[in-house]
Amino acid sequence: MTTNRRNFIIAGAAVAVVAAGGGAYTLLNSGEVSAATAQADQPIMSPAGGIVDKVEGNVDAPVTVIEYASPTCPHCASFHNTTYPQLKSEYIDTGKIKFIVRPFLRNEVDAAVFMLAEAAGAERYEEVLSTYFATQNTWMAAPATEIFRIAQQLGFTQETFDAALTNQELLAGMEALRTQAMDEFDVTGTPSFFVNGNKVTTGYDIEQLGAVIDPLVPADFVPTEAPAEAPAATTPAAPAADATTAPANNATTPVDTMAPANTMAPANEVAPAQ
Repeated sequence: MTTNRRNFIIAGAAVAVVAAGGGAYTLLNSGEVSAATAQADQPIMSPAGGIVDKVEGNVDAPVTVIEYASPTCPHCASFHNTTYPQLKSEYIDTGKIKFIVRPFLRNEVDAAVFMLAEAAGAERYEEVLSTYFATQNTWMAAPATEIFRIAQQLGFTQETFDAALTNQELLAGMEALRTQAMDEFDVTGTPSFFVNGNKVTTGYDIEQLGAVIDPLVPADFVPTEAPAEAPAATTPAAPAADATTAPANNATTPVDTMAPANTMAPANEVAPAQ
């Protein structure tokens, strides 16, 4: 895939973002559960489309938290930039929960970011997603060039970048995962959270998530010691201009509505075959 073709694909996706996002937000629909009704023995949802969950934390943790996320969703960025660090230190690093981020594609740009995260491998999956959430305002303004520039900072070359965006099997799997999320789990927007298989309706700041998680942690559970924080120098840093993040607004539990079906381009528009 040529550079011009790649840029055309990503630039076209930006139009879909504007058309689909539109600043419209909605709360999650009815049929959901709160902390009082969440049960630890509920089955955890298996992903469709051959997608393999990237588990962060203790694989034997008593609680599983799944987030359906969209990289172009400002409220997903707000969660990952503000609440996620607390969730990680208090619940993931202590072994209380295992945390899974699943793609919920609203447009081609979402697909591109998740395809890059998958291509980076399980050990760097969260790093790639966090980097794009932290720099969302920058690359959303110019996706045709900025998505690739940030990918280069993460170690991608032109060749590996192009290879990531031409993984048709992965793209089809993520589209199947999106369909499953809507049809089986009633996901209507992002971010959407599930705790031990039950949708969270009470919000997603650390106190609200904690109120759902804490009752499911056994009384005799012994937390693991959180790892020492890595030196700042070991963490890839984006230029200062990239640090701008979406404003925190979790207090009202905003959720981006999913894109209308006709804004999702066919698979071959996101990652054309070589």
